[in-house]
Amino acid sequence: MVTIEPQLKLRGRLQVPGDKSISHRAAIIGALAHGMTEVEGFLRARDPLQTLACLTSLGVRWENRGENRLIIEGRGFDGLREPKVVLDAGNSGTTIRLLMGVLAGTDFFSVLTGDASLRRRPMGRVAEPLKEMGARVFGRAQGQYAPVAIVGSPLRGIEYRLPVASAQVKSALLLAGLRAEGETVVVEPGPSRDHTERMLSAFGAEVDRKGRRVAVRGLARLEGQRIVIPGDISSAAFLMVAACIRPRSDLIIEGVGVNPTRAGVIRALRAMGARIEVENERNFGPEPVADLRVGTSDLHGTKIDPALVPTLIDEIPALAVAACYASGRTVVRGAGELKVKETNRIEALAAELGRMGACITPLPDGLVIEGGRELTGARCSSRGDHRMAMALAVAALGARGPTTIVDGECVDVSFPGFYQAFQGLVRP
Repeated sequence: MVTIEPQLKLRGRLQVPGDKSISHRAAIIGALAHGMTEVEGFLRARDPLQTLACLTSLGVRWENRGENRLIIEGRGFDGLREPKVVLDAGNSGTTIRLLMGVLAGTDFFSVLTGDASLRRRPMGRVAEPLKEMGARVFGRAQGQYAPVAIVGSPLRGIEYRLPVASAQVKSALLLAGLRAEGETVVVEPGPSRDHTERMLSAFGAEVDRKGRRVAVRGLARLEGQRIVIPGDISSAAFLMVAACIRPRSDLIIEGVGVNPTRAGVIRALRAMGARIEVENERNFGPEPVADLRVGTSDLHGTKIDPALVPTLIDEIPALAVAACYASGRTVVRGAGELKVKETNRIEALAAELGRMGACITPLPDGLVIEGGRELTGARCSSRGDHRMAMALAVAALGARGPTTIVDGECVDVSFPGFYQAFQGLVRP
């Protein structure tokens, strides 16, 4: 359990850990490339470490070089080896879904599983299009849930229209497409994060992006690269909200990834009246990066455009806290994907923030939040969800009395040192 005391202001400069999504992709694509890949800023948190453990079981060698660098010895698809053990993705949906795409075109048998939470999350959305490509994928409930068994098979390129915008499904199909004959095309109904496309291009794959259509040509040879990973905007979002809601705060978060397919949280907070300045814009390879300066803001409710939701889906817990401290009503729609995250975040946000006095009405695809109510410290549960734990911690900063978060240490999934970072920013 973690206890958070109310605090006045947050001031200072800091860097948040490396982007979790990009860390997963750097490890996987680096393993599929030929030669060495050097990754600077790799997120050494629970989820990306599960990806590395799975790659180790597939015969991939890697080593740490100091605190901030990772060296991956790329083996190419042909260098992967049949695992002697079940590949355990832990709590990481990115790990299991992207590796399903990688393993579909191998010449061996493999089994993927995860913890109890991951075994409840849908895998059929990846398995079905992989089967259309010629993959042999088996799992519980006719392939809908893990454990998932894959018998590697020759693949052929297809054109697939995603029913729901999903970077994980898109990425799995593009990774499978690297091994497929011909061209693999994914058409999205809306924007989702495009880290995979950017990174594949940097490693030498033939990627064609036109609007919401992404295509990859099969059988390309990838070459090892040097990758610098920006700070994770999903982690930064909680600190941004904390600075917005506490008086006399002034916070600079350095080197944050501001990829347009991920930066919807900045647009949403600005629509609520947040004072956010984007400074020192630059690039880390294919990824845009900037420093974010955030200060105390007079927040008001807003309606978040459903078209914006895919660019901020992981930041909705942080936005929900901002909405609790804003005046008026905030409405989030088009966010049904929240139900199939580490927990049902729609229900969890309404219930756990409700324990503190927030007025949140869950919807089938979102939330209605009535802001401006005083929050009171309470005993809450993260439900094992790292973003829920961080949301509750930020909400507790302005509550009356201390808040205790059960299973608060699960923040290590994406932000090791989260609570220490908070303490380092608190000023009297």
